[in-house]
Amino acid sequence: MDAAFDLEMMRRAMAQAQAAADAGEAPIGAVLVDPASGEVVAEAHNQPIGLHDPTAHAEILALRAAAVKAANYRLTGLTLYVTLEPCAMCAGAISHARIGRVVYGAPDEKGGAVAHGPKFFEQPTCHSRPSVTSGVLAEESSALLKGFFRARR
Repeated sequence: MDAAFDLEMMRRAMAQAQAAADAGEAPIGAVLVDPASGEVVAEAHNQPIGLHDPTAHAEILALRAAAVKAANYRLTGLTLYVTLEPCAMCAGAISHARIGRVVYGAPDEKGGAVAHGPKFFEQPTCHSRPSVTSGVLAEESSALLKGFFRARR
């Protein structure tokens, strides 16, 4: 996929992040795409509060929906667009699902696990390493997150 497609899909992820914010959840959105066809396979936003589930991060919910749709826990080769650098839990799930590429917006110096913290995909115990593109709509994603949390202080 090209940069224009990455922007389009990240805008979809941003719309999911806004839906999370509107529901009082941390504004993080995710979109899973089949790069061969350009088809959106699944999209989701953070819902740990609403679902009473600490694992209900946008990435996990999108992976679950796609796995059900595919009737397979392996989502080999799909591209995951997410507005914030994935945490260690989500990075582990991405690896187990065999996602081919991760595109994320804002870095997460405190909770991220791709470029920060454990750098999960660089660990020898990582099952499958996706290619990673960072910084797509990073400023917009960061502004949405900062605004959301500023309003709650």
